[in-house]
Amino acid sequence: MQLRTVLATVTAALAAAAGLTAAGPAVASVPNRHACSPSVSLNRFSDALDKTTYDGTFVGNFSALALDRDGSLAALSDRSALFGLDARTLAPERVVPLADENGAALDSEGLVIDRDGTRLVTSETEPSIRRYGADGRILDRLPVPAPLLVAPAGRATSNQTFEGLTLLNGGRTLLASMEYALSGDTPGIVRFQTWTRTKGDHFRPAAQYAYRTDAAFLGVPEVQALPDGRLLVLERGFTSGVGNTVRLYLADPRHATDTADIENLTGQDDVRLIRKTLLTDLADCPTLGATAKQPQPNPLLDNIEGMVVTGHDKGRLKVLLVSDDNQNATQTTRFYDLRVRI
Repeated sequence: MQLRTVLATVTAALAAAAGLTAAGPAVASVPNRHACSPSVSLNRFSDALDKTTYDGTFVGNFSALALDRDGSLAALSDRSALFGLDARTLAPERVVPLADENGAALDSEGLVIDRDGTRLVTSETEPSIRRYGADGRILDRLPVPAPLLVAPAGRATSNQTFEGLTLLNGGRTLLASMEYALSGDTPGIVRFQTWTRTKGDHFRPAAQYAYRTDAAFLGVPEVQALPDGRLLVLERGFTSGVGNTVRLYLADPRHATDTADIENLTGQDDVRLIRKTLLTDLADCPTLGATAKQPQPNPLLDNIEGMVVTGHDKGRLKVLLVSDDNQNATQTTRFYDLRVRI
């Protein structure tokens, strides 16, 4: 057996032992087998946590990811649970229950771990952003502009509000992305709301921007800030009998119009939207042996909702995605390890 084949076999065995599936023996010599596009490659994926439990809690329903200060991975379930995972193996190490001020469950969707270790968590049914201690105790609740509240208090639709959450400008600005358009706005035009950090690590509402998805059926499940002020933005949709659409964009809000005082966004000429560039459609990624439990344009795809930038690798961003299986037998909790050139 040739040395190259031996090394490839050993590498594949080690990846499998860690619960990570990679491409076959020729990966090292043919890197384009991992390419989703000129800008994005799929390094590997993992289904290791699919339909598992930890400490009596179902592991899944993941809607957001973040890096914790100790180097571990935080994974937020939309069923009011915040997991701590080993960043290398993905093995659960702890779980903290979350609740609102009355002890009721949240539809928790967005997650930021702040510089002091507090957790900023969105709920998409109100919507709200609360600050929690590492023990799950509520510390604060951020003010939300009235139009972004769910009707009849505002113009948003329940379960279509704050999905993405991220910190910009070295932690001075918090940004939350609405999943879908407000009533009165053109379908497909989604508002991104920001808050400015104030004394005592509180936040006050600040500028708001508008982002247009590729189609009205696509929503924004996640955003991640980059050091230069740009954003990685996920767009996602689902068509029964066809499957998921998941696309990754590089977006730039730095010259967009502040839309906070514009009641209806209907494509006005004087409103500069957030500029965006397609990085990849994940349907174009290699399957790497993935299988799907329901129709998909690519068996690799599922209901991808969470995203975090975990570092750099040879000039590319290391980006981790996760799917929300909705605790459904026809869906999968799957992690995707990407390399992204911007």
